[in-house]
Amino acid sequence: MAEDIQERRRRHRRQRWGARLGRCMMYAVIAEAFLIPLLPLAAHVALGIGCVAILLRLCIERDFHLCRMPYDAPALLFLVISFLSVFIAPDVSFSLYNFSHLVPIYVSTYLLVGQTVRTSREVQRVVIAMALSAALVILYGFYQFIFGIDISAMKWVDGAAFPELSKRVFSTWENPNILAGYLDIVACLALGLAVGLSGWRRGLALTILVLALACLGMTYARGACLVIGILLAGYGVLRDWRVLLGIVAIGAGVLFFDPVLSDRLLSVFTRIDTSSEMRLAFWESTVAMIMDHPFLGIGWGMYFMVYPEYDFYLQGAPVQIVHAHNMYLNYAAEIGIPGALAFFWFFFGSLLLAFRLPRKTPPWADVLAAHEHEWHAVADVREALMAWRSKKFVEGLALGIGLAMLSVALNGITDHLLFNIPSSMLLWMLAAMAAAVHTMAGEMKEG
Repeated sequence: MAEDIQERRRRHRRQRWGARLGRCMMYAVIAEAFLIPLLPLAAHVALGIGCVAILLRLCIERDFHLCRMPYDAPALLFLVISFLSVFIAPDVSFSLYNFSHLVPIYVSTYLLVGQTVRTSREVQRVVIAMALSAALVILYGFYQFIFGIDISAMKWVDGAAFPELSKRVFSTWENPNILAGYLDIVACLALGLAVGLSGWRRGLALTILVLALACLGMTYARGACLVIGILLAGYGVLRDWRVLLGIVAIGAGVLFFDPVLSDRLLSVFTRIDTSSEMRLAFWESTVAMIMDHPFLGIGWGMYFMVYPEYDFYLQGAPVQIVHAHNMYLNYAAEIGIPGALAFFWFFFGSLLLAFRLPRKTPPWADVLAAHEHEWHAVADVREALMAWRSKKFVEGLALGIGLAMLSVALNGITDHLLFNIPSSMLLWMLAAMAAAVHTMAGEMKEG
């Protein structure tokens, strides 16, 4: 009898500590989502705390197990191949150092979010944290644009091609192009949430969307502006003509009120400036790297070190080239074709997972009319309304995640945004959230 009591007490303690560690994991995810665009090092700390909480929970709580996600296999394969590429790098010690400080962070983010976020309410808390940090990033971008920032020493603009371009905002990110890629993600998520929310929450999502687009224009990033224009126009054609009308109005406003930005956008089709020429040269050099090292590549993080051997453009100029300005070529060059295929299996699989989620929830008025004879109390109607709102939110968020990852895929043609550590952390977080909302949608359907 006494032994049974002791066993129940131990089980109760384990459950109590398991619940505490579960809350710690949730707080870590929320903190990381908020801190990634603002204080990346602090986000790393939050990630570390969350991962320690997972390990402790596995040791303490017997009922807690790691759940499998749809694309764990390619993520693990990417991790293994990237690690193997280290040992054929020209500088093994640096490649290993770079790998150990980057890839485990990305995979750990995917693990922490995927093992923590299980319900619609938990997803909402993460989304709120992301929205708050996005608002701060956008507001700081507006501050830079209004009060000015000296970019004379920053090599973000071809001065010969665009002498009138005097400032480009970068907010809390390293440069305007990375900020622009982040704002594309924010705009896509805001559009998805506007579709899935109603009332003042929809108005708030639309406000973030408009402000993100305005701040995006202040970056004068041609590629990112064209990508978001294509995505929103495509969505408008396929789903909602009002979005298409809004994009047409914004485009007309840019052409009329901001000749500098319009000139930047039109330059993609009318002339080749220095940045375009350099990109073409980098791609030629990168293709040569891939052909010479097709299996394990040149080694993780080794592009800057190997590029001088394949320099067909700069010819020994004192400029360090850190990546290929193309996501697809860069991964294939550094970790080989098999490693690149593993990563893009994970990437595009997660993207399609978000898009595969059906969006067939009827309007609330139709649901109410169809079930008015089944509900006998106000509590029944309230419960049904909450379930309907949760389902719409999950569907809208899945749409936003799919569009956001598609924006990364399109931006990756002319830039390597994932070279930036916070951008990669955000991508792996979105991939985990895509898996989470897909699971939630299945559970809601069964319910």
